[in-house]
Amino acid sequence: MKYKTLFPALMLGLGMLNGCGAARPSKFYQLTAASGRASAADPSPYAVTLLLGPVTSSRLYRDDHIVYTSNGQAIGTYQYQRWAESPSEMIDDVLLRELRLSGRYQHVYSLRSDVRGDYLLRGHLYDFREISGNGLAARVAFEFELRDSKAGSTVWTRYYSHDEPVNGKDVPAVVAALNRNVLSGLREVMGGLDDYFSAQTAGGSAMPH
Repeated sequence: MKYKTLFPALMLGLGMLNGCGAARPSKFYQLTAASGRASAADPSPYAVTLLLGPVTSSRLYRDDHIVYTSNGQAIGTYQYQRWAESPSEMIDDVLLRELRLSGRYQHVYSLRSDVRGDYLLRGHLYDFREISGNGLAARVAFEFELRDSKAGSTVWTRYYSHDEPVNGKDVPAVVAALNRNVLSGLREVMGGLDDYFSAQTAGGSAMPH
């Protein structure tokens, strides 16, 4: 009698374990750099050492989940669609690579290095999410500031905010739109930095320290 009772219970338990083992696999995405070109040094790069500090953000964007907003208010995250790194880390990595590849600066290092820099560039990420309303869009908003290390003052800032249309209705389309939006914003940041240092060089007042 005990054997007859135990066997069905055992089979039920095995069935439940098999069901738990069939979990849906997660998919991971990452931002891609704007260019795959090899570094081509500018004939006259700005004679500065530029340090890039970590991009800060709210706790929401220090996680690896892809964030969405429904009905303009409720914020949620996809369970099985994730970033390879947190958005703030990915933006920091892409910008560091692009600054180095630009050839516009004598040296570009991460603040995590032991190098002393002439200027410190640091940013804050405000928005990095899918939004729904009249169609889907990818919202990105961040701000960067440049500090003169010797003077200890902020000498330049740039705020970027844009909603990029999503060409599709699935998560990969959202990721592609977020990627386009980030790269567009970083191009604005790099263009603004170039304008600043170009003006300083023309005025002969800022470089080298």
